[in-house]
Amino acid sequence: MRLKIFFSIAVLGLAHLALGQEKLIASKATEFLNLLDASQATKARYPLDDEERFNWHYIPRQRNGIPLKELTEKQRQAALALLKASLSDQGFQKAGNIMALENVLREVESRGQDDPYRDPLNYSVTIFGNPDPQNAWGWRLEGHHISLNFCSAEGIIASATPTFWGSNPATVRSGRYTGKQVLKLEMDLGFTLVNSLDAAQLKAALISEKAPADIITGNHRKADLLEPKGLSYSEMKENQKKLLTQLLNVYVKNYEFGFAKRFMSKIEKAGIENLSFAWAGSLQPGAGHYYRIQGPMLLI
Repeated sequence: MRLKIFFSIAVLGLAHLALGQEKLIASKATEFLNLLDASQATKARYPLDDEERFNWHYIPRQRNGIPLKELTEKQRQAALALLKASLSDQGFQKAGNIMALENVLREVESRGQDDPYRDPLNYSVTIFGNPDPQNAWGWRLEGHHISLNFCSAEGIIASATPTFWGSNPATVRSGRYTGKQVLKLEMDLGFTLVNSLDAAQLKAALISEKAPADIITGNHRKADLLEPKGLSYSEMKENQKKLLTQLLNVYVKNYEFGFAKRFMSKIEKAGIENLSFAWAGSLQPGAGHYYRIQGPMLLI
């Protein structure tokens, strides 16, 4: 079983105060690009308005950009430094753990160490535009069950959408990583919240007895505006409101502090009371489940 999480963010407006950590992002991208030779740079670079920015997915497939496996160790470390500057420690560790699960899948699927299909370095870096603290540019890291898309403007992260974090397997069942759950908090807090609901609340929150086969919005370039469903924040008890906020923070705090802080401020300005929590499928782990947190400016 695999666990998939899609996080779509619409950030309205830009803050004008660039935090120190965020100022690193353009310089880290420039340092990475300066280490590439001409043929590598051709693979890695696209104009900001190129259609490639919309060519995203979370399955194993051929990708554009420059794969980590085609980089030298020094180049690879520079790419990871850019990732580290864009995420919190929590988010950076999560991304590394997702990549490392490819080694688990190699064992599960009885593939050799040189098999390219399950390769923890089969993740591609793409830079869109010219990294510049004053102008707009973007970058992406993508591979199996990771798609992290950033756009920077005025020296700060302006958006980080779409974001995809996945775990395959959701729980490692055998081998040296037995018991490992990369997205454990996302799952555990979801189950804690849904099982705290009383009968009337659960009736409002449960949108289907069966979980959907995949994320409803998929990787569509233009995601459909899903009708808000489920239990509203205002209908929750105080302990449930705290659980929902805690769960929301697991997602928001994957990002670099400055962006995470501004994004949470936007959510609060749009109204925490306008959030809703919907559930589909089993109320216990292992039999298929789905949940959705939705508000005026976010979809998880």
